[in-house]
Amino acid sequence: MDKYSGKKLDGRYEIHELIGVGGMAYVYRCTDTIDDREVAVKILKDEFLNNEEFIRRFKNESKAIAMLSHPNIVKVYDVSFGDRIQYIVMEYIDGITLKEYIGQQGVLDWREALHLTTQILKALQHAHTKGVVHRDIKPHNIMLLQDGTIKVTDFGIARLTDTQTKTMTEQAIGSVHYIAPEQARGSKTDGKSDIYSVGVMLYEMLTGKLPFDADSAVSVALMQLQSTPVMPREINPGIPLGLEQITMHAMQKNPSERYQEALDMLGDLERFRLNPDVRFDYKYFVDSDPTKYVSKLKDSKKPEPVDDEIEDDEIEAEDIEPKKEHSNSYYAIKSAIIAAIIVIIVVFGIMLFRGCTSSQATDVEVPKFVGMNIVEANAENTNNFEFDIKSKYDKKKEIGEILAQDPEPGSKLVKSGSTIELTVNGTDTESSIPYCKNTTKKDAVNAIKDKNLNVQIVEVYNSLTPTGYVCDTFPPAGVKATVGSTVYVIIAKGDMPEKVSVPKVTDMSLSEAQAELINKSLQCKYIYDDESLAPEGSVIGQSPLQYSKVDKDTVINVIVSSGKGSQSTVNVTVDMPKNVEYDVQMTVTVDGVTDSSYTRSINPAFNTTYAMSFTGSGKSDVVVMLNGQTYRTFHIDFTTKEYTTESGEFIPTEPTTIPETEPETEEPTNAPEPETDPVYDDETIAEDYPDE
Repeated sequence: MDKYSGKKLDGRYEIHELIGVGGMAYVYRCTDTIDDREVAVKILKDEFLNNEEFIRRFKNESKAIAMLSHPNIVKVYDVSFGDRIQYIVMEYIDGITLKEYIGQQGVLDWREALHLTTQILKALQHAHTKGVVHRDIKPHNIMLLQDGTIKVTDFGIARLTDTQTKTMTEQAIGSVHYIAPEQARGSKTDGKSDIYSVGVMLYEMLTGKLPFDADSAVSVALMQLQSTPVMPREINPGIPLGLEQITMHAMQKNPSERYQEALDMLGDLERFRLNPDVRFDYKYFVDSDPTKYVSKLKDSKKPEPVDDEIEDDEIEAEDIEPKKEHSNSYYAIKSAIIAAIIVIIVVFGIMLFRGCTSSQATDVEVPKFVGMNIVEANAENTNNFEFDIKSKYDKKKEIGEILAQDPEPGSKLVKSGSTIELTVNGTDTESSIPYCKNTTKKDAVNAIKDKNLNVQIVEVYNSLTPTGYVCDTFPPAGVKATVGSTVYVIIAKGDMPEKVSVPKVTDMSLSEAQAELINKSLQCKYIYDDESLAPEGSVIGQSPLQYSKVDKDTVINVIVSSGKGSQSTVNVTVDMPKNVEYDVQMTVTVDGVTDSSYTRSINPAFNTTYAMSFTGSGKSDVVVMLNGQTYRTFHIDFTTKEYTTESGEFIPTEPTTIPETEPETEEPTNAPEPETDPVYDDETIAEDYPDE
């Protein structure tokens, strides 16, 4: 776990989990406890807290986004620039990056690419009008939501147009695969640099490939400056010509030859959307100073040349011979003769061509091509017919199969080499998407399938459309779609259900967690973890995480410690009382239950200490009693394998026993004679008792 998860910033933002790591910051999913909403908090890495350049870039991002308010740009709610931590609180986005989406899809349908690019350009147009240039537009910085909405993020190297105007060539600014040529060379950047990057992204979406790629960043940068990319339609022939023209116009190396504003590119995309057959007449490489060929006529006064050298394309008058003059009749006769010669040549050529063709062409029956595929038809074309191919889609036939022909087979004789119109089964035929709003799902599916289009159902919460009815379609009604392509039918599934906040149940007991979840109208499902060191029955994890917004009756998965992983063995040593030379009765209880293995008689004179061993989990209290007196109490923590001791005083109570009869004893045979009272003389008594 990282250093921030589980903590609260400024007493307000509870950090739940790390959701992203960038070059200069970490991004966390958090809960704003004051406004009760999920947010994303971007925290500058510790190693950059003393780096002025990274701090400047971090502050630039907050300033740039704070100036912007657009549905396709991530919102900023709060910023903090302290000495120990710097962070930006932003809108939390539950989605994936456009780069991840391209990786999943490979090549995007051109309609989808058009939809996404339009949103990106709208965001950039708003930013540019506010004087903010992003300078790091790439699919990694475009978030894609489940409903197809995009959010432009990461303004970390954005600049304001009224401040610095050059990039730093000594640092890697922007991703080299997407930066504009002027940005790669360190020249002035503006909104047209962002437009170039959008062109590269559109190229990648349409082809699944980057226009320039190499083993090193330096090589890619040089290609951005010098190389010409492969045309998109050479990689993906299904791209309409007009969209290819828009893409390449945005990627012109000279900024003056690109779209000058995002609004200009939006205009062309809208023209293309309304008419995918539109063509654009973009002209590049216009020579504003073409070479001029000048002839100097001889004059009576020849001016002195300004320069000592004469231009190569100028011809001195002395080199021109005088032109011979002719009368008007001369030119009239000459023109008539030339015209007559031309007429004779043309007539002779036509007669010769007709003679040749008539001698080569023969009358043949129209063969049957219906049922063949176009490859087979070309192989069977022994009479050199010219084929005029038209497309039509029939889902019951194979792609490429010839459905009809004109003239029909066997209908008449035609010349070999004649033109025959073939209708081929193909998916390049377009069909108009029907109007399905407020119809039932079944009717909408049938109407779209009748147009030879595929259907994918998407259910959304909607309170304006009756449940089970169509809210809309994507693409919308009236748009031309290629047969065989997919139309998304959006079905209403009723009002948005009431959301509840998932409570925190970790560290609770299982019974407490179940009660808390039931109280929040949530269900509980639990599994045991045998490896956890936590006490048995304690909750160690949950999913979804606390503070997530979920529907009522959502099942919350709870992980509970089985206690098996927390069991350990602790050794305890009891010191016996001193100056006790008789047996005492020792009784040991564990959590109030007598442990018979340690209940015994023991003589402290011979056993100054006594060792015991206990195995368990959590915490236990071990009580040692001597002759019924509480002598020692051990509070054991099996998790930490440590214990504390409480000592009690032992009061000696030597037991007295009275035998029923005094045992008989035998005097030894060699026993000494009993002593008699001593006899004292007067002198001895006087020594012992001097006062008497």
